[in-house]
Amino acid sequence: MDGFPTIASAAADLAARRVSPVELTQHCLERIGRLDGQLNSFLLVTGERALADAKAAEARFMAGTQRGRLDGIPIAHKDIYNTAGIRTTGHSRLLEHNVPAADAMVVRKWADAGTVMLGKLATHEFAMGGPSFDLPWPPARNPWNTDRMPSGSSSGTGAAVAAGLILGGTGSDTGGSIRGPAAYCGIAGIKPTYGLCSRAGVLPLTYSMDHTGPLAWTVEDCAILLQAMAGHDPADPASATRAVPDLLSGLDAGVAGVRIGVVRHFHEVDNKVDAPVQKGIDDAVELLRGQGAVVREVVLPSLQEFQACGFLILVAEGYALHEQWLKTRWREYGELFRTRVSLGGLISGADYVQAVRRRRELQAAVRAAMADVDIMLTAGAPTVATRIDDTPKWSNLEKPGFTMPFNVTGQPAMTICAGFGEGGLPVGIQMAARPFEDGLLLRVCQAYERAMPWRATRPAMAG
Repeated sequence: MDGFPTIASAAADLAARRVSPVELTQHCLERIGRLDGQLNSFLLVTGERALADAKAAEARFMAGTQRGRLDGIPIAHKDIYNTAGIRTTGHSRLLEHNVPAADAMVVRKWADAGTVMLGKLATHEFAMGGPSFDLPWPPARNPWNTDRMPSGSSSGTGAAVAAGLILGGTGSDTGGSIRGPAAYCGIAGIKPTYGLCSRAGVLPLTYSMDHTGPLAWTVEDCAILLQAMAGHDPADPASATRAVPDLLSGLDAGVAGVRIGVVRHFHEVDNKVDAPVQKGIDDAVELLRGQGAVVREVVLPSLQEFQACGFLILVAEGYALHEQWLKTRWREYGELFRTRVSLGGLISGADYVQAVRRRRELQAAVRAAMADVDIMLTAGAPTVATRIDDTPKWSNLEKPGFTMPFNVTGQPAMTICAGFGEGGLPVGIQMAARPFEDGLLLRVCQAYERAMPWRATRPAMAG
């Protein structure tokens, strides 16, 4: 069997009976057993559950009642997604023995689509504050170089996808936690429009900026996963009451006539990126222009303004969620989480209200800028993956990130591989679309990804 099947290729092989769901699952479990000791991407491997899921999928295939392209596909969930009867910890000592009674809505949707659940994946504590070395489980490492971090907080998902341990997985994104691992691990990750996918049953970090979404090796695989995640859920008060969009039918329609705005000051002035990242952006612009896109420059408020607004809201809402435990179980948290989130206890009601007011102004500025463009393009991360043992406590305050603007606005944003830099480590570019134009975003990212050679290269350790 190909060591690195994608969801799309595996679905075709399963449908043609070239491989069975059990064989595919055993292939992934073997890779986990052989490689994950170096990566720490899994907190829990559910081998018996996976084989049971695979046998059920195989029976459906034999009976001709398969459920679609995700039937029999091995996946895993970030360990903030509740899984009925299976430990869900948030990578925190506080929930070390927590066993939920019910699945998160997204977990249920993927199970109903026939996926095979391989286990629970490493995160940063409660989806913020890592990598930490003072928790019950070590942090995940980057398969391109295990001395480097896979970013976070969907760190385990990014590492496991890149190493070919899973074909796709869940992530969450409050300030960039899907798109950061996509950039550092050289994979694809989409933060959908706020409200497109349910957050019910997912351990929260903030009330107003949390998003659920998928990570996978390709844009097409992300589209397949997102199609099965999307939909209204009355249990999530932020869930959009819209029909589920068709994210797959126009995926290969190309970019002719699509208007792309390059937010040049983000990556050339506000947080100047390294040369390989800049080259990835420049090459993407030229390729998309050559395919018929109309490219122009877009000016937005500075990255610093988005970062300040988003970070204040994040820590204020995060503190509100954790206040009681921070007061009574302080030392059970890891140092990074408790130090960062406790800052929210010093934020006044007036500060929070002003941040919410500024958020609306920033959203209006982006809407105005997108009146003349369909897609915005900038960096996914400023550099290749940084060393895992070199993360300052306040790294998220030292320089503004490229991902926070689109958590502030809630619009869909996706990071994909755009080449390689120092030491053969991946670099990423990021694109964003208007709210609920997730399908267009996937289409443009697909056009770029299909035209470039990056998907043919996997980490050497995973070979």
